Amino acid sequence: MTATQPDLKSVLEALDGLAIEDNPAIVKQKSRDFFWYSPVLKKQLEQVTGDLVVTPTSEEEIIRVLKACYAHDVPVTVRGAGTGNYGQAMPLAGGVVLNLAEFNKIKEISPGRVVCDSGALISAIDDEARKTGQELRLHPSTYRTATIGGFIAGGSGGIGSIRWGGLRDLGNVIRVRVITMEEEPRVLDMSGADLPKVIHAYGTNGVITEVEMPLTAAYDWVDVIVGFDDFVEGARFADALGQQDGILLKELGVISAPIPHDYFLRYRSYIKPDQSVCVMMVAPFAMPALTAFAEHRKAPILFRSDTATPEERKGLPPVFELSWNHTTLRGLRVDNTITYLQVLYPYPDQMAKVETIAKLFGDEVPGHLEFVRFDGNVTCFGLPVVRYSTEERLEEIMRLHEEAGCPIFNPHRYTLEEGGMKQTDETQLAFKREADPKGLLNPGKMIAWDDPDFDFTADGPFLFHALR
Repeated sequence: MTATQPDLKSVLEALDGLAIEDNPAIVKQKSRDFFWYSPVLKKQLEQVTGDLVVTPTSEEEIIRVLKACYAHDVPVTVRGAGTGNYGQAMPLAGGVVLNLAEFNKIKEISPGRVVCDSGALISAIDDEARKTGQELRLHPSTYRTATIGGFIAGGSGGIGSIRWGGLRDLGNVIRVRVITMEEEPRVLDMSGADLPKVIHAYGTNGVITEVEMPLTAAYDWVDVIVGFDDFVEGARFADALGQQDGILLKELGVISAPIPHDYFLRYRSYIKPDQSVCVMMVAPFAMPALTAFAEHRKAPILFRSDTATPEERKGLPPVFELSWNHTTLRGLRVDNTITYLQVLYPYPDQMAKVETIAKLFGDEVPGHLEFVRFDGNVTCFGLPVVRYSTEERLEEIMRLHEEAGCPIFNPHRYTLEEGGMKQTDETQLAFKREADPKGLLNPGKMIAWDDPDFDFTADGPFLFHALR
């Protein structure tokens, strides 16, 4: 990050004619994401705000913003819809929030692919693709509000991952166009082996402006909820179901009692207080097979949308809005003292690890699993609810998970490395040196840039200088 004082006045003059917002209250609102899922981040990031919000409508305007900010040493943090959960899009160094909400054209849909601006809403892309009988492979649970560029820059997978894996798996992103932050910004089309440079990089090393994504056949997915007396029993059911290649699923998750009854308020009439559930999206043609699978395992189907009456379906959210981090969101609406974790249960002994963790924590950490294809194998991620008491206990819970062989992707850290594998991504760091030589893009999120000697084995978190 440059030590030169940002020159906001000159940037305002250089960007005359663009849509610019400098009202402090609106700027602060546009500087926030869902960081408050974490009590740790809420304490650290509550006061973070940018200085200006600039809302471009074209690639030319984006380049104009980047040139002006580079010339006057003003940081730029790119924002989609602000639906990220751990401060990815919060401007730790102030400066310009580059709001891409109006940069949202869907340019081309053809067999197997869509090309669109990075600010296009995921739901809007699917609406257009469905006119051709197609849909996106993957989307987050924030499907109605998230942008495709934000998903690629800050997400990792979600709905569809039981079939297609994650965004970093080859083929799940075809191409991205990226603009560098240099004296003369370059426009780069990146595909194939170049994609890991910018996927899940939080916009720290380039501004994604155009995205080409694969499409797959669209279905009128059937929402299904299956009930269990025991969480681990439900997990074993889902693990076996995920390996049934002939039963086409788009979502497969398991949530421990009492979360479904307590937090899924509109579905409460279908779920007993002590019932764990498996939630899934099933292709219509696969429903007879799914029904046979459930009957064989004596697992009662509590709800299925294809046999529910219009009156019964009225007001019910889709089951994908009960899954992934929407589970946490629904919980926070009922009990704002909870938080959550992100856990990997590595293949092939994921079920043994699930049982160990369930016994270890009980109702202090009610289980929530999302089944995915990970390196080609079906396993599960955990997004368990944590009944939060202290930061020290939260750290202990994470340590005990890791000692049990379940890596934590820490949602209580705002940096790329601490939230991931706790090591430098040399590919992304090398590209940042090339594409953002002053370190002005989303400062504070890449430890390898700000503090190359940071000790990931130390107890303390990395704190960007502006937060110290």
